[in-house]
Amino acid sequence: MANFSSTTLIFVGNDAPRALLELDHLANVRASTLAEESEADFQRWVSRSNSPFLVHDRDPLAHVASAWVEFFDDLATLGTLDLEVDRVLDALARGETSMPDYYIVADPEGLSPTWKHWWLGVLPEAAPTRVIPWREGSMSLARVIRYLPTGRPWPKAEPWLRRVARAVPDRVGLS
Repeated sequence: MANFSSTTLIFVGNDAPRALLELDHLANVRASTLAEESEADFQRWVSRSNSPFLVHDRDPLAHVASAWVEFFDDLATLGTLDLEVDRVLDALARGETSMPDYYIVADPEGLSPTWKHWWLGVLPEAAPTRVIPWREGSMSLARVIRYLPTGRPWPKAEPWLRRVARAVPDRVGLS
C-alpha cells in the first residue's frame, strides 16, 4: 500500500539496515528497517508517516527477485518464478502493495553477479531512472535523496514482470 503524499524509496543491499539508521535523523525523511515486520505493522508505519520521504527495506518484489536469482543460479524452477510473479501481480492489482518510487541499491559492487544483474539490469530496464546505485563514501544518502532523478514512472507491472524469466543475466538490457 502506498502513501501517495510521500516519495517512497526502498533501500536494498547488504548495508541497508545500517544505512537506514543514518537517514532517520533527517527532518523530511522517515526511515526504518521493515523487511521482517508483519504486514499489519508495516501498514501502520506507512499510514502514520507524513514525511515527504519514506525510506525502508521492505521490497514488494523481494520474492520475485529471489526466485529470479535462484532460477538463474539453478536453485529453483521456472514454476517457482512464475508463481512469485503471479503473487506480486495479484497483490498489486488488489492494492495490497505498490511499486516504490525509487530503489537505492547499496554497494552494488559487493553483490553476487546474478543479484547485480537483477538490480542493475532487470529493474532499470523497466524504469531506468527508478533504480539508483549507491556506494558508501561516494555521496551521502541525504544528497542522493535531495537529487533524485526525474523520469518516467514505473510502467504497468504485468507486461515487464511477465518477461523477467526471459531477462537472462549477462544479456539483460542488450536487446
